[in-house]
Amino acid sequence: MTVLTIDRRFCGPPESGNGGYVCGLVAGLADRTVTVRLLMPPPLQTPLQVVRREDGTIEVMHGESVVVRAYPAELNLEAPPAPPTHIEAVAASRHCPGFVAHPFPTCFVCGPQRARGDGLRIFPGPLAGRDGIVAAPWVPDASLDRGDGKVRPEFMWAALDCPGFFAVNPHVKPMLLGEFTAHVDRCVHVGESCTVVGWKIGSSGRKHEAGTALFDDDGELCGKARALWIEPRT
Repeated sequence: MTVLTIDRRFCGPPESGNGGYVCGLVAGLADRTVTVRLLMPPPLQTPLQVVRREDGTIEVMHGESVVVRAYPAELNLEAPPAPPTHIEAVAASRHCPGFVAHPFPTCFVCGPQRARGDGLRIFPGPLAGRDGIVAAPWVPDASLDRGDGKVRPEFMWAALDCPGFFAVNPHVKPMLLGEFTAHVDRCVHVGESCTVVGWKIGSSGRKHEAGTALFDDDGELCGKARALWIEPRT
């Protein structure tokens, strides 16, 4: 039986895994596109059992509880917006609302308290002149190398995660990733100057949908995703 253990480095909230990273790990076990649903906060430093069902569903279990469920799906997403220039993305990032208030400041992806070479340090902010779009630069560090100079796919998924949070949540209220469907066309190189964008698709009550896209140094689309974000009940 396959066992997954989420290292403490890859947290989102302090005591659970970053949603995008965990979804990417689980998606890597499938042989086709899947939607990954987070049913409870993925615990850190805890062996989790992977169960493959006859219908193609993959479940990640903690004892008798289902933590993550992935099922075959298609990525339903309109064409991403045109990528900003690297300079535009840097300018947007300077205004990331997470610098002022952040519900999870040690998040592996977007936490401002994470050092270079530790967190991804993706800080999305509103893109000037592009209403409703957030953007950030990203330069993957050597710890993300899959062994051939390119970034491991689960870190591509992680990079596609948090820009959606900021796109639907400019006031950075606590929200958790509920579902994530991503498609990685190709993995970017370590040290490459990349750009990530996010945009709001729609909202219904406590549920908010976002699209995200990741572009390489040449402005070529390398990955895209659709996410469902959920506000906790008060």
